Amino acid sequence: MPQTQLDLVVVANRLPIDVSCEGGQLSYGRSPGGLVTALEPVLSQRGGAWVGWPGAPDLAFDPVEIDGLLSIPVSLSQLEICNYYEGFSNATLWPLYHDVITPPKYHREWHEAYRAVNTKFATAAAEAAAPGATVWVHDYQLQLVPAMIKQLRPDVRVGFFNHIPFPPEALFAQLPWRREILMGLLGADLIGFQRAQDAGNFRSCVRRLAGLTTRGRSVRVPGAGGTWRDVLCTAFPISIDSAAVAARARQPSVQARAREIRAELGNPDCILFGVDRLDYTKGIAHRLKAYEELLREGRLKVPGVAMVQVASPSRDNVSAYQTLRDDVETTVGRIAGDFGSLSSPAIHYLHQTQDADEMAALYLAADVMLVTALRDGMNLVAKEYVASRVDGAGALVLSEFTGAADELRQALLVNPHDIDGLKATILRGVAMPPKEQRRRMQALRRRVMDHDVAAWASGFLAALGGW
Repeated sequence: MPQTQLDLVVVANRLPIDVSCEGGQLSYGRSPGGLVTALEPVLSQRGGAWVGWPGAPDLAFDPVEIDGLLSIPVSLSQLEICNYYEGFSNATLWPLYHDVITPPKYHREWHEAYRAVNTKFATAAAEAAAPGATVWVHDYQLQLVPAMIKQLRPDVRVGFFNHIPFPPEALFAQLPWRREILMGLLGADLIGFQRAQDAGNFRSCVRRLAGLTTRGRSVRVPGAGGTWRDVLCTAFPISIDSAAVAARARQPSVQARAREIRAELGNPDCILFGVDRLDYTKGIAHRLKAYEELLREGRLKVPGVAMVQVASPSRDNVSAYQTLRDDVETTVGRIAGDFGSLSSPAIHYLHQTQDADEMAALYLAADVMLVTALRDGMNLVAKEYVASRVDGAGALVLSEFTGAADELRQALLVNPHDIDGLKATILRGVAMPPKEQRRRMQALRRRVMDHDVAAWASGFLAALGGW
């Protein structure tokens, strides 16, 4: 394996491949995703690799190259997955970083596993990087990796991008290992966040909890031999492959499917649409409550309106997610039973992942898109909806607490905790005149099409230096 030849190494929790085993033989296939789409050209051009977990316990294999992309696996045991991933990453950090919507759990054995697994990732990346290479680390599962890489390989440039929110100091201070996390991140030369607010939260935590000095958007970090270096901490809002999403929505088969969806729902005057991972941060329960109240008050009526909610399975073995699923399905059943009929359903609920063509058709069929997250780093669904609306129609109801709200100012912005305000905003979207839809959607599409995921990746790497 040409590990010493790699000028760019991407480090993320998951590899961009799917691995299956039949008859004792492993087979590999590409796993599509926005991050892969953005980084594949530069990885291929510069001779790079992707370090990550293959997605199954105790799965070990030699680095594999698929379609010009080299994947370097980090093998994890079932216990490591339980403690590092399901435990510290998703039951400690995830709720803490999402405004403590559900209480975080602090267990020392989870933290020990997190440190040990981060060491595995850092070691693999350090071994793969050429002299003077660039290493780009991604997301909250790997916050100790930058400092570990810098210690192993002081010659490389290290970037880190945080895909989820970074909490304010009052919340982050709860974490028993707060200084270790901060110093782990500050091993990077550049730290990117979704929002300026997140970057500001991080710099505040560094000042108050680590005792370091900030200057503008930079943090002064002590180095070896009494030296200092400046770490830039700023916003790089991520995006989507806008052109590909729009091209899919223009396909005749997708547009025909959109018409079929409307017919299957009884051709209502207005379709409301929500699509999310089944996660407590997404505000699904708030959205359903607002919709149910509007129906009960007679301000929305079936068959004039119908709602589609797609909730992709997520962390089904975590109790908080099991409870959320039970609550959502109870509410969906009540709405369907109280207001729908065989020919005119009030709500259509899908607890399953949809393929890209079906998603594009759903976006085209939806008159009002409901993105009501209680806290979200970005929320790419909002951008996918905008890119899909090649007809210039549709209304986007968007939570103020998403990163997307900073960019998509022509959406109907809403506080999802304010149920009465959410109801009023839904009604505004339902009643929005076509001329206003076109005016708003034109501005939204201009932003999404001009600032795509390739521009995001190239901007980050350019700021990191040498790219």
